[in-house]
Parts: sequence; C-alpha cells; structure tokens
Amino acid sequence: MGLWTLLEGFLLLANALAILNEDRFLAPRGWSFADVSGGRTKSLKGQLIGLIYATQYLRFPLIVLNAITIVVKLVSG
Repeated sequence: MGLWTLLEGFLLLANALAILNEDRFLAPRGWSFADVSGGRTKSLKGQLIGLIYATQYLRFPLIVLNAITIVVKLVSG
C-alpha cells in the first residue's frame, strides 16, 4: 500500500463523513451537535461529532480534491 492509496482512503472517508445528514442519520442516534455542545466536547464521541461537522463545512475543498484525484487517475491510468 503506497502513500497515494492511503491518501485516497482518507479522501473516501472524508467524503463519507461529509454526506451524513444530521436530521435523518445523526440525531436519531444521539450524535447531533446539540448533544455535545454542553461542554462534553473533550470525550471521544464529542470529538468524532466535531470531525463530522468539520468535514461537512469543508465540502468545497473536498469537491476540489475529488476532481484532482479523478484527473490524476485518468492521466496515470
């Protein structure tokens, strides 16, 4: 496994986190941002929820990174 494959894996993981819908998926399972905004952001669950919301706010850079990855894959084969 090379560095490029590892970076592609992280990009796929970021894409998966970016498309999670709070109302349909996160809130019914107790993973909404309102559940951890009471000061429990130091826990693992709070940090994971923060990571999910960070990837949702960074959708435009993810789109650019996906486009770059597609172009590199098309050129390199």
